[in-house]
Amino acid sequence: MRMILNGRALGVLTILFLSVLLNSSFSYAVESDINCLKAIKASLEDPNNYLNSWNFNNNTEGFICRFIGIDCWHPDESRVLNIRLSGMGLKGKFPRGIANCTTLTGLDLSSNKLYGTIPSDISKIVKFVTSLDLSSNNLSGKIPVNLSNCSFLNVLKLENNQLTGQIPGELGRLARIKTFSVANNRLTGPVPQFSPNARITAESYANNSGLCGAPLPVCPS
Repeated sequence: MRMILNGRALGVLTILFLSVLLNSSFSYAVESDINCLKAIKASLEDPNNYLNSWNFNNNTEGFICRFIGIDCWHPDESRVLNIRLSGMGLKGKFPRGIANCTTLTGLDLSSNKLYGTIPSDISKIVKFVTSLDLSSNNLSGKIPVNLSNCSFLNVLKLENNQLTGQIPGELGRLARIKTFSVANNRLTGPVPQFSPNARITAESYANNSGLCGAPLPVCPS
């Protein structure tokens, strides 16, 4: 009888422990995502006041899901799925605080006024993204090799910036890539060799006078 009671007590304690663990993990995820959006707002100039609607003086579950440009996994759950801030005139460097949105799958910061380099450890910041759009900004410097570690990427758009140097050949390891564009930059050298399923055309590399290799003309020997 004592063994049965001990077994039941152990079962109850196990359930309680798991419940506390899950709740604490969920609470951390919610707090982390809120901090993510706070960091974005704090790090970017917002001359058109689009982000003024991001009011953090709210304790209602899922309140950040009603922010402009934010999609959540569930409307009543403060876990960010996508950040879509295209064409808002936002100015500043790439917001590293995005790393706190730990379940993010889509990031669109296109058509803004971002400057500086793409972080060299970008895969640690947007670990699980399937779509990354940084096109039509003022980003400069090299495309980081570390982007090849963003293994879930289906879409990578970097066109219309001021990027220089070679495109890392390691990007060819992005097995899931379907859309890739670096047009209208200042890139040189051979282009990555993606999987045939990617169907990357010459338009993806347009107006980079120093690029070569299929689907572009052969590189000089």
